[in-house]
Amino acid sequence: MARPKERTFGQVIRERRRQLDLTQEEVARRIRTSTPYVGHLESGKRHPSDKIVTRLAEVLGLDRREVFFLANPRAQALLTPEPETASRSAWDDFRKNDQLRRLHHITEEEMEMLGRVALLGEVKSPRDFIYILNTVRHAVGR
Repeated sequence: MARPKERTFGQVIRERRRQLDLTQEEVARRIRTSTPYVGHLESGKRHPSDKIVTRLAEVLGLDRREVFFLANPRAQALLTPEPETASRSAWDDFRKNDQLRRLHHITEEEMEMLGRVALLGEVKSPRDFIYILNTVRHAVGR
């Protein structure tokens, strides 16, 4: 079954305006803009400024935050933390990759050191551990 399409900023504004039995002209006057501009907002031909979003929310009795996110859908993605994934960590992938460890002649001492590095923060990929190892080896002259 197909998911229903989410309503757009313009659709929500138009529906609410009609619920309140307001014309585009009345809304335009209340938010201090032109009637054609309100029509363009409702049809998705124009993008509102933050000031217009605030005025529309007030005039139409809508939640300002919700209206803002409708007008700026990508902003929500920036503010919403990404969900935690159930995937293994880069350290787990690296630690279990015997072939990579043999290829780079990684000793148990080096594995212990890299394990401590893994505890310091997020390492994005197992290959990053090779970079860190080679940097350390270079620094200690090995």
